[in-house]
Amino acid sequence: MKKPILFLALAGACLQVHAQKLFSTKTGQIKFNASSPLENVVAVNNQVDSKMVDKTGQIVFSALIKSFKFENQLMEDHFNENYLESSKIPKAEFRGYVTNVSAIDFSKDGKYPVNVDGTLTIHGVSQKVSTVGIMEISGGRPNISGVFKIKIKDYGITGLYIGTKIAEEAEISVNCKYE
Repeated sequence: MKKPILFLALAGACLQVHAQKLFSTKTGQIKFNASSPLENVVAVNNQVDSKMVDKTGQIVFSALIKSFKFENQLMEDHFNENYLESSKIPKAEFRGYVTNVSAIDFSKDGKYPVNVDGTLTIHGVSQKVSTVGIMEISGGRPNISGVFKIKIKDYGITGLYIGTKIAEEAEISVNCKYE
């Protein structure tokens, strides 16, 4: 009698694991804006790798620093060599959770406000980040977008022009359409 109960318990556990859905993209977008009154400092990365689990709300973003593209090649070179040191520290990463994932109906199209908490690592320095955003469900697939600000020096990024040509605070915009 114990074997059927054990089998049913294991089958139930397997069904719960399989009920979770992992969404991913390798074409997410992160926009970095540290413009000042003196200089337009904007970069876009359209090769962001991101994964999200619908049931737990776990979310990860990973971006290669060298994939950020500027309008000005010299600015891009300075960004990689002098500020973010992308040859030594090649990527930035966010690991966290959509804390109100239970309020999202992945089977119903619509826009849902989301709260996101986690750890952002840039230039080898990790900081806690909390922000809000929007998750839009379309055809059972999520698209997450949001904007938040960081203080550049909080991530160990230094340079002569921070605070003059480069803003002390950068605005980060995220937009990921998952498959």
